[in-house]
Amino acid sequence: MSPEKDTGPARRIADDLRADITEGRLPAGGKLPAVRDLAERYSVSRNTAAKAITILKGEGLITTRYGSGAYVREPHPIRRLGPDRYARSRWQITTVQAYENEHQGAETTQQQGGQTQEIALTDADERTATALGIEVGAPVYERARIMTRDGCPTHTMTSYYRPDDVEGTPLVDPRPGIAGGGGGYAVLTERGLAPHQITEDLQARMPTAEEALLLDLPDGEPVVELHRVTRTTDGRVIEYARGVHAASRFIWSYTFDIPD
Repeated sequence: MSPEKDTGPARRIADDLRADITEGRLPAGGKLPAVRDLAERYSVSRNTAAKAITILKGEGLITTRYGSGAYVREPHPIRRLGPDRYARSRWQITTVQAYENEHQGAETTQQQGGQTQEIALTDADERTATALGIEVGAPVYERARIMTRDGCPTHTMTSYYRPDDVEGTPLVDPRPGIAGGGGGYAVLTERGLAPHQITEDLQARMPTAEEALLLDLPDGEPVVELHRVTRTTDGRVIEYARGVHAASRFIWSYTFDIPD
């Protein structure tokens, strides 16, 4: 069959199916009508019906399974992130509170957190060197983690440290899980490098193929890239970190006084 030039019918089918999904007539995990059934229902070719499925897949509303069909994407609980997640009282906590959806008042659920860990001594690239105040190419410890909640990957985080700051500490221990008994910031505090100030830069973008695979992202889902700089009270930078977060699984929430 030759593809039809007019994409209007495909868009109309996609709009109808989208409404069925958002209004709950097609629930999470529910199977969409087969392409041949959509073609018959709307009196269009199978190519046009397939275009409608492609539109919804690109929006991240559905997933497709080879030989099985298209299904409404299962939502992930959403974690709200704000400054309080860095509170000293939370440094050794591995459980997190997540919400059923992005709406205020959504039901909450507790999820068990976990992480892998890979440690390497590497050369600082330009951004890392600038953040840490060292020369490009100087040695740094790289601590790369994949974070999970209830076994599902949610984001990556890779931290960089000056070797003198972390040599011989749990921060360079490759075993999975938080560093030591209280996490990375507790380790730095024990070294006389207590974290005091954090700067975060956030930028949304589409994932690389490797990131989509690593975070098990559906087609069309963006990620939020985070860059974090952690300083002591005297302004010394003790960590530079880069993270990649699945956009649909997080909300960043901040409350602050308006500066003069």
